[in-house]
Parts: sequence; C-alpha cells; structure tokens
Amino acid sequence: MIPPVPAVLAEIAGIAVRNTLPDVHPADRASSLGLSAALLGMAAEVWDGMAARLVEENRAIRRLLARGGEAGLDLAALAAGSDDDLRISALKAANDALRAGLIELHAAAEARGAAELEAAIWAELRASTERRKLAASPV
Repeated sequence: MIPPVPAVLAEIAGIAVRNTLPDVHPADRASSLGLSAALLGMAAEVWDGMAARLVEENRAIRRLLARGGEAGLDLAALAAGSDDDLRISALKAANDALRAGLIELHAAAEARGAAELEAAIWAELRASTERRKLAASPV
C-alpha cells in the first residue's frame, strides 16, 4: 500500500527536526536528507496527478459497475455517482467505495462465468496500476 502524501510529509518533517540536533553524525545526516529529498520528489509527483488519476479511475470503475447486470448485480446507484467534489479526501472516499463495489462485481462475474466482463475488470486493474506508476519507476 502506498502511504498517503500527508503521512510521508509528516515523516519528512520529523527527519528534518531530528537532523537539526548537533550530535547527528554527518553521514547519518546526509543519508537522511538524501532520502528526504527523494521522498519529497515522489510526493510532489503523486500529489500533482492524484486528483486527475482518481477522477479517471472513478469514471472507469463506474462504467464497469454499470455492467453489473451481466453478473446478476444491481450496482446502478453506485455507478450513477459523480465526482463533483474535487478534494482529494472526497475523491479517495469515492474511490474506496467504488473499489469495494468492483470487488463484489469481480467475484460475481467470476462466479457467473461472465468472461467479457471479467476481462474488462482485469484491464481496468492493469490500467489503474499503470496510472500509479512513478516517473522513476524501473518498470
């Protein structure tokens, strides 16, 4: 699980405070500050694209949930939502609810043998993973 950006920033703040102490060995300080710089760069990248990624992902999942009838489920109410509130916390809450629905849909599609729907779900899961990839990712 990727830690939330605010938690990473809080950890970096703690590292910065600890490194103000005069008895920190220079090698430890350099290591901590180098790690902090790398984490700040990653946090900036994640934060910059987070709202766009969540909106795109929420739309894709809603399209899949609208196909719930193919697996014998009525997920129309969940699929009908929208992302009017663009705060990260609101988008993330919607994403969590949609992903719970997607898990239910995936299990039902598998149980029913709805191969086309199952393939579409797997395709979105792969796309979701790609959306989260950092620029510095080796793969």
